[in-house]
This record gives sequence, structure tokens and C-alpha cells, in this order.
Amino acid sequence: MNSLTATLERSDSVRADVADNPHRYRILTGERPTGPLHLGHYFGTLSERVRLHRLGVDTVVILADYQVITDRDAIGRVRENVHGAVLDYLAAGIDPNRAVIFTHSAVPALNQLLLPFLSLVTEAELHRNPTVKTELAASGRALSGLMLTYPVHQAADILFCKGNLVPVGKDQLPHIELTRVIARRFNERYGEVFPEPHALLTAAPEVPGLDGRKMSKSYGNAIALSMTADETAALIRRAPTDSQRLITFDPAGRPGVSALLTTAALCTGADERELAAEIGDAGAGALKQLATDAVNEFLAPHRRRRDEFARDPGYVRGVLRDGNRRADEMADRTLGEVRDAMGTAY
Repeated sequence: MNSLTATLERSDSVRADVADNPHRYRILTGERPTGPLHLGHYFGTLSERVRLHRLGVDTVVILADYQVITDRDAIGRVRENVHGAVLDYLAAGIDPNRAVIFTHSAVPALNQLLLPFLSLVTEAELHRNPTVKTELAASGRALSGLMLTYPVHQAADILFCKGNLVPVGKDQLPHIELTRVIARRFNERYGEVFPEPHALLTAAPEVPGLDGRKMSKSYGNAIALSMTADETAALIRRAPTDSQRLITFDPAGRPGVSALLTTAALCTGADERELAAEIGDAGAGALKQLATDAVNEFLAPHRRRRDEFARDPGYVRGVLRDGNRRADEMADRTLGEVRDAMGTAY
């Protein structure tokens, strides 16, 4: 049995157990705050995160601000992006009383785990990581030390809080496997401290951007959750389509038209081809209106809740301060166990 098959089978088994015994699990999830969260984040990760949280799974959400500079020269508007992400988490249904929402840079003990963890992996293992290869190629930059060790940073993010469940797509599986390797090697070398986390494969749909490529902040093709209805309408009006009046779903041949159909389908629960048949030969204008209405209606409750939280910035800052404090306490406990196991507690 190859490793992917074993991982898939393990994920299926864990999924069934999570449904029956959610309180056995702690998830570590989150993102790099490189820009506003968008519709791709909502369908790709946020909705599953909220589902597990509501099920009763202990939830730890990281805003990995240090990792923003993995593939770029400057940290950008990171404070604004962190604040915006917290608003979206709250609006989506993450309860800060039952979840820990924190920033990477605010937890020194977490980052101290990187040193012993780096001693547990080889340079060859880091170079083989396919995610590092992909992100390096996309960045067009020289390989930095931070980029090379990115998977070890992620292992520290997961293990500092004893996370034993990580919801991911298939492209993130190599990171989880390396985290399992690091946990196992540490336990074998120094004594039992860390769980070997399980990957929970998400059936997240592929969310295209408005130009047919993957939805991405860097492509400028993303519908941000924080946009107003008018901003959404203006963005969709500018989306590229083609000159054919008859609307059909053909992702390869008509990427712009098909992306709008998929966007509307995700927001309404309909099928792309059925939507295309409804529009018929009414043209791109009718398609864009349909997509605009679908997105705005779908996001209206989220945006309403988000606006309510945004009116009290002190509350949002308090959520983050409290999350940073609780994450710091977790990390200090774990680092203490690591020092005891390694014989470096003085």
C-alpha cells in the first residue's frame, strides 16, 4: 500500500470517528494573512473549519504572519489583513470562547520548537517536499532559508498545541506527513511528547477566479468576503467572457464564462450546465447579473454579521489578545515538556 492510499484510508477512518467523538480531536488550521479572505477561502477551508468547530472539535486557528515573508520581500498590510481575517472568522461562526485565534509572531515558545525540529529532518527531505517546489516555482525567487524550512514551521504550528487533526486538501498532504515524521522521530529520540496528527482530507470544490484561473489574491480575480454588494457587482461586470451569446459550460474552451457559472452554482447549490441552459442565448450580461445576484445573496448574512463585529474594533482586538495569551500558555507548556524530554530544563 503506498503512502497516499494509506493516508486516504486513514482520513476516511478519522472522519467517521470525528463525527462520533469530536471531543477527542483538536484541529490546527489557519492561513497566511497576505490579503483579504475571499470566496475561495470560504468554500475551500472556512466552511469546513466552522463545521468541525460546531461539531465540538477543539479549534485552534493560526494567522501565520511570520510566514507572509516566505515568498515575498515585504510583510505588507499584515495588521489590516489579520484584523480582517478575525472579522471573517467571527462572521462565519467561529466562537472565540471555544476557539483560540492567534498570530504566529505573538507566541515565542512556538517558534522555539523550530530548532529541535530542524535537527530531525534532512536537507534532502526538505528539498523533496512538493509544496516547497511548487511555491518556489510560483514565486520566481531564489530559495530562501525560510522557504526551505516552511514545512518545519508548519509542523511547529501543528504540534505546539498538540493538534491531532488537520483539515487539508491533497496538495497539503506532504506537510502533514512531514509533521508526522517529526513527531515520531522526536518521540523515538527523546520520549513521548507529541501526537502524530491525522490529515482530514476536505472535499472542497475548486473555486475558479473570475478569469478562469484559480481564485487568488495575487491574480486580482478574487471576490473578497469583505466587499460590498456594489463592489462585487463592479468586479463581476469587469470579468472577461467572450463574444458568444449562447452560454455553455466549457472550462477549457470558455474559462471566463465557466468560472462565472461555477461561482453562481456554488452560491446557489445549482448545477453549472442547468444554469447555462436557463440563461441560454441571453448572453454574458445575463450571466454576470446571475452571478452577481447569487454571490451577493449568498454572502449577505456573512457580510451583515461582519459589519456588526467591525463596529466594535475593541472587541476584535480583545479576541486576538485573548487568543494570543491562550496560545502562548499552550506553547509554554509544550516547550517545557520538550525541555524536560531533551534534558535542557535548568
